Amino acid sequence: MRKKTSPAEGPEGFVYQCRLSLSSATVNMVADLIRGHLRKIGSRWRKLTPGKIAVIVLAILRHDQRLCDMAGGNDVSASTVRRWLLEVVGLLAARAPRLDRALRKITRKGGVVVLLDGTLVRTRRRTGDENRPNYSGKHKVHGLLFLALTDEKGNLVWISAAKPGRSSEITAARHNKICAKLREAGLGALADLGFVGLDDDPDDPVIVTGRRASRGHPLTKAQKEANRLVSRERAANEHGFADLKNWRILTKVRMNTRHATTLLRALLVLTNAEVSR
Repeated sequence: MRKKTSPAEGPEGFVYQCRLSLSSATVNMVADLIRGHLRKIGSRWRKLTPGKIAVIVLAILRHDQRLCDMAGGNDVSASTVRRWLLEVVGLLAARAPRLDRALRKITRKGGVVVLLDGTLVRTRRRTGDENRPNYSGKHKVHGLLFLALTDEKGNLVWISAAKPGRSSEITAARHNKICAKLREAGLGALADLGFVGLDDDPDDPVIVTGRRASRGHPLTKAQKEANRLVSRERAANEHGFADLKNWRILTKVRMNTRHATTLLRALLVLTNAEVSR
């Protein structure tokens, strides 16, 4: 996209400008992925260069730009921009790490603990029985549940497949066999009270959570202090989710769990390329 340095004149010359708050390294990474894909499929040309396609797709993901707006500003159709978007999202999602590989990478770097938490990505409410499982009684909204692991500094290392919003975090963790994967990698995890009871081996736990008070059994001072220590160490996990949700396309997710999983994993790769603590 050509940079405009002078104001537009005339009723047909209005220009909408938006600053893409991403590093050039991220744009170049996406452009290189597109070039490699074009060589692989034997495509001889595209309407725009891989660099411009990368900028258009990143603008949609980062700022939630409308497809028709990006298409009209670059003399292409909205269906072409949609095809580019799906193509790039698929290429990025294929680079997202698997759980076992992500944990082994942390072990090789000398890490001993990861941070485990879940987040709800809100979806636009639709009518019909198919959207009822997406209603979260905890958050009182419709959405999709994702689990994520971050390192001690808050860098995202893995994100799970999407689950309906009514699912619980502990059920999703059991489905992904997180305890077994952590033991294989020789790592421990810190989690919030939503994961109490997840670890099935209390004698040799790999997941440390706070203590939950019950009726007639309030927490002691030592238990409250332990909860504060766990919460303080887990604070970095919220930074990882905040970095992920900076991609404004997540503000209007309206898709099934399979496509939402592909989108979130693509954004995970872009977040790791953009943020390094």
